[in-house]
Amino acid sequence: MDTAHMPHLPPQLPNLHFLVAEADPVQRRALADALTQLGASRVTEVPDAPMALRTLQAGFSPKIDVAILDLGLGGMDGMELLRAIAALGSSVRLIVTGAQPPGVLFSVETLVQAHGVDLLGTIAKPVNAAKLKALLDNYQPLRRAGAAEAKPVSHPSFSFAEVGVGLQRREFEPFFQPKIELATGQVTGLETFARWRHPEHGVLGPAAFIDALEQNGRVDFLDWSMIELSVEHCRRFHDQGIPISISLNLAPATLAQPDFVRQIGACMKRHGVLPDYLTFEMTESAILDFDVDFIERLVRLRMMGFGLAIDDYGTGRSNLQLLARIPFSELKIDRSFVDGASKKRPLGTVLKSCLGLANSLDRMSCAVGVETRQDWDFLQGLGCTYAQGYHIANPMEAAAFPGWLEDWRHFF
Repeated sequence: MDTAHMPHLPPQLPNLHFLVAEADPVQRRALADALTQLGASRVTEVPDAPMALRTLQAGFSPKIDVAILDLGLGGMDGMELLRAIAALGSSVRLIVTGAQPPGVLFSVETLVQAHGVDLLGTIAKPVNAAKLKALLDNYQPLRRAGAAEAKPVSHPSFSFAEVGVGLQRREFEPFFQPKIELATGQVTGLETFARWRHPEHGVLGPAAFIDALEQNGRVDFLDWSMIELSVEHCRRFHDQGIPISISLNLAPATLAQPDFVRQIGACMKRHGVLPDYLTFEMTESAILDFDVDFIERLVRLRMMGFGLAIDDYGTGRSNLQLLARIPFSELKIDRSFVDGASKKRPLGTVLKSCLGLANSLDRMSCAVGVETRQDWDFLQGLGCTYAQGYHIANPMEAAAFPGWLEDWRHFF
């Protein structure tokens, strides 16, 4: 047999033990052959769910590393089998196959992950070596027994008074993440992320301080600090020949303050920045919990020239009629609909729907959480306006942005 162009498993996988659980003997044999073709040396075959479960139990030797399970196995309902596997607490990695539509298989993925089982993915039948390899390439070896455990990332806890002192001392500062126009690759904006440059603990994210502010109903302290500093940096960027726009998250309670419109106007005038260069982001759920005064303020801000973006779109209880009436200028699509959308049809369908809504309402669209070049290419093909995420850049301090921008322009 000519194996020169045959796909092979990653180096560690030929040493692993595979389980193929498939009711149909022909398909079971085909799956085992596909694994052998890929380089697997240990494959156990079973025809039904009870045998699969027994094989996965702790006493079976050698233990199963990767199990390929058909949802149509006899002797036990497929959902029941997945629940039973989860109850074992096994370290097995699963690949689930089935003749069901992609939408059903996607729901099965969600269910398996909710059970806490390590899922490599699902495959719609018929299964072949190429489909298997695409999932097995994602396999990561388990930590060796006795190896040092990674310490969980933690942050210190602060009282409301301590956070207040940090704000008074101007220890808080905005970090900025670039927003890119997908059609041209041009940097068109920055999103503000609050950071606390603590004198003892270094740079801290919101997890260290937001709870103290929310529990005391004073997120507006942070909002006004970020507004003032972001507009100040916007002016500095403009003075350096970088006419960049800035967007930042705004709590509904801050917007609800009676003097908000007057104060934000004074801030922009103080720094000599036009309202066109500042966009306020609010979550979908916050916007839907509206009253007349809230909507009036949104309209007034748009009339003044400020941008308004609905953040985390798709995660709230959407009211399309209300969304059509709110004068937002941009729809920011939640990362949960972006990550994996190029590979998972249901996610891709939801993403297309979100982009279609933005387009039909003549609004800009921004995909959040773009992690890979594949995400970028997929969004570009769908006509999404903007993208931001770690594939482009991490949030950075203001002083780092001009240099990063110069490198990005050379790249494109």
